[in-house]
Amino acid sequence: MYVTPGADYDRDTRYITTRITADGRDGWPVEPGRYRLVVSRACPWASRAVIVRRLLGLEDALSMGVCGPTHDERSWTFDLDPGGVDPVLGIPRIRDAYLRRDPEYPRGITVPAIVDVPSGMVVTNDFAQMTLDLETEWTAYHRAGAPDLYPDALRDEIDEVAQRVYTEVNNGVYRCGFAGSQRSYERAYERLFAGLDWLSERLADRRYLVGDTITEADVRLFTTLVRFDAVYHGHFKCNRSKLTEMPVLWAYARDLFQTPGFGDTVDFVHVKQHYYEVHRDINPSGVVPRGPLLAGWLTPHGREALGGRPFGDGTPPGPVRPEERVPAGHGAAGDEAGE
Repeated sequence: MYVTPGADYDRDTRYITTRITADGRDGWPVEPGRYRLVVSRACPWASRAVIVRRLLGLEDALSMGVCGPTHDERSWTFDLDPGGVDPVLGIPRIRDAYLRRDPEYPRGITVPAIVDVPSGMVVTNDFAQMTLDLETEWTAYHRAGAPDLYPDALRDEIDEVAQRVYTEVNNGVYRCGFAGSQRSYERAYERLFAGLDWLSERLADRRYLVGDTITEADVRLFTTLVRFDAVYHGHFKCNRSKLTEMPVLWAYARDLFQTPGFGDTVDFVHVKQHYYEVHRDINPSGVVPRGPLLAGWLTPHGREALGGRPFGDGTPPGPVRPEERVPAGHGAAGDEAGE
C-alpha cells in the first residue's frame, strides 16, 4: 500500500474467492488437517481469522502458520520460524503458495490466506468470506461448546452492521492514513469519526453489536479498535480522539479484550513494528514509537451491567496452546509494548 498523491485511498479487493465448503462445491472440501491458515498477528484482517479459529476450537482441524510482522515488496515471510521456513509448507514466503496456484498471479500477496498443504497452493485469501465459512462450513470440527458467531436468525443484521463497520471504520482508518491530499484526508477523517460516533451510540445500551452474544460483527470491529491508539491515532492521523477518550468504545473494547479468544491473540509489538516499519512513505525513518501504555486494557470495564452472554449457550475456549501463545512482553502487560 502506498500513498497516491492527490488521490483517495482505494483498497484492492480482488481476492481469490474460492471457498472451502462442507460439500466441496468449489473443489475444496472441508477436511481436517488438509489446510493451513497463514496469518500475521500484525494484520487486522488476519487477526479476525485467528480469533474465530480460537473461539471455535479449530486448532486440530486447521493448522496455523504465523508470518513475521514486516514484509518487503514481494511478500510476507516466515522469519519467525527456524531457518525462515514454514515447518508445514516448507516455504520461506507466502508468495510461493500464491505462485503455486497461479505462476502469473497479478494481485497483492495478502494474509490471511488458507493453503492446501498437499498441493502447496493458496485456496483463498478472501478474508471476509473466510471467517464466515469457518463459522458455517466447518461446524463438524467445532469444539464442544463453540459459540454461534453467525446465528441464522441474526445474519441479515450482522451483515448490515459488519458492512458499515468495514466501510466506515475497518477501511476508514486506511482512507485517513493513505489519503493523497488534504481534502481527501479531511473527508476520510470526518467519515471515520462519524462511524465511530454511530457505534458509540449503538453500544451505549447494549453489550454487543447484534443480539446479546458475541458475533462475527464484534470480531470485525475489535481488530480495528485494538490497534487504534497504538497505530491509527498517530500513524494514520486518526487523531480527533484516542480510543481511551471514547468512553463507550473503550469499555466495549476492554470487555472483548478480556474475553478469552480476543486479547490473548493480540501482539502489540508486531502490530507496531508492521505499521511503522513497513509504511515508509508515511513514516520514512521507520522509527517505532515506545508507547502507548497498555495496562488500561486489563482494567475493569463495567459492561457486565448491560447483561448479555458472551458465548451464548456455549463456553469460553480453553487456554491458548503453548506453541500459539503471544510471546511474553508482547501483550497488554508487556514492557516492550509500552508499559
